[in-house]
Amino acid sequence: MLILNWVSISLSIFLSIATAGHALLHKRSPSSALGWVAVCLVFPFAGPVLYFLFGINRVETRAKKLKDRQPASLVDLQDYEKAANIVSVAPSELHLPLRFTQIAQISEKVTGSPLLAGNRLKILHNGEAAYPDMINAIASARKTVYLTTYIFDTTSSGKRFIDALAKAVQRGVDVRVIIDGIGELYSMTRAGTKLKKAGVRVARFLPIKLFPPSLNINLRNHRKILVADGHTGYTGGINIGDRHLVKTYKKKKSRMVDIHFRLTGPIVMQLEQAFLEDWAFCTGEQTEPTPSLPVQSGNVFCRAIADGPDGDINKLATILIGAISSAREHILIMTPYFLPSAEMISALKTAALRGIDVRIVLPLQNNLPFVQWASNKMLYELIYWGVQIYYQPPPFVHSKLFLCDDQYAQIGSANLDPRSLRLNFEFNIELYDREVTAMLSVHVKDSIQKSKKITLAAIENRPLVIKIRDALMWLFSPYL
Repeated sequence: MLILNWVSISLSIFLSIATAGHALLHKRSPSSALGWVAVCLVFPFAGPVLYFLFGINRVETRAKKLKDRQPASLVDLQDYEKAANIVSVAPSELHLPLRFTQIAQISEKVTGSPLLAGNRLKILHNGEAAYPDMINAIASARKTVYLTTYIFDTTSSGKRFIDALAKAVQRGVDVRVIIDGIGELYSMTRAGTKLKKAGVRVARFLPIKLFPPSLNINLRNHRKILVADGHTGYTGGINIGDRHLVKTYKKKKSRMVDIHFRLTGPIVMQLEQAFLEDWAFCTGEQTEPTPSLPVQSGNVFCRAIADGPDGDINKLATILIGAISSAREHILIMTPYFLPSAEMISALKTAALRGIDVRIVLPLQNNLPFVQWASNKMLYELIYWGVQIYYQPPPFVHSKLFLCDDQYAQIGSANLDPRSLRLNFEFNIELYDREVTAMLSVHVKDSIQKSKKITLAAIENRPLVIKIRDALMWLFSPYL
């Protein structure tokens, strides 16, 4: 009996020290590390069990393990690198004010990808503009069509895409589609099934499986990428479905206002590279890039930012905070989901205190109300220190834009919330161009004119029950 007691005590001490040490080494904030160290040391057995269940970041660990299972060499990047060298631009060669050079330096070091010159962007508002343009690119393709989307509905819009993709296959085009395993479930009839019947090669990104068990609710592929023949690309926030047809969709409460972009020029190589890496992740299949040299078609400097929980650095968050810190005139943000980290809140507050005009545009009615409730808890601190926040009226605006001063912008799939910046695989494009940034600024400012500014009084005067509800949702904000 005495031996069992000593074994039990020794095991308890070992587990407490081991789990406390793990928390000390792996937690990113002192408060979190100290809290878990205390729990593990003060509560024998119970503390280590609680840490094992709730303290370990399994999202990041699982993502890295999935990445490690990939083939060692997924895509031969030599062709990309040779082609990129032709049009790559060092930050010092931008000939822009120092603040933009600093942002470019941060992005280069964080992403490891070159900034590319000679690009052109076309802004496409809603499905009415984006879908015909994208389908026309598919119809014109002669070599390859690569498509990644989070949601692929089989409504009338989805059927038009399926038909266009099927016809491309019949012409002998190499057509491949990646659909997120959770996003596909938004539609009763699965688009992947219809595409496969039409002869399209389809890969599902981490689908839910019972045998063998695979229940990755997180780790979603939220990217939206279309590349045709390696020279025309599309990205932004628009999924495939009738809800993005703002003028004609019959279910008015479900409509989504959004913005998408057509890109031509060398940046399309980076879009294709991101797709091929995702394809290899899903299938293990290595694919050579579309054989073509970059053709310069405009004057916009662009760089792709492919981010996900499999990386050691939160790329998008790091670059965004760097851009906020570099701003000298104004920051304009439009996002449907706004749950910024403490670091980003501090950067935005500091920018406002420096006299920067910081304006954030959010939807008045969110399609995910619990996200909006959690967001409400965070707004007081920002407004108090001078950040201006606006609610734009329905229909629900799903657009994601970040604009800094008069020459820097980010566009793409990422929201400013933990799911996009920590849990999802996202794809953004950063661009340095006065003309495109000006057009996007006009779009955001026009939205502000139609929106309602949120005041401290409005936040303070919420009923107590609403404040409690918002605070409870805020507790779960890292997982919303």
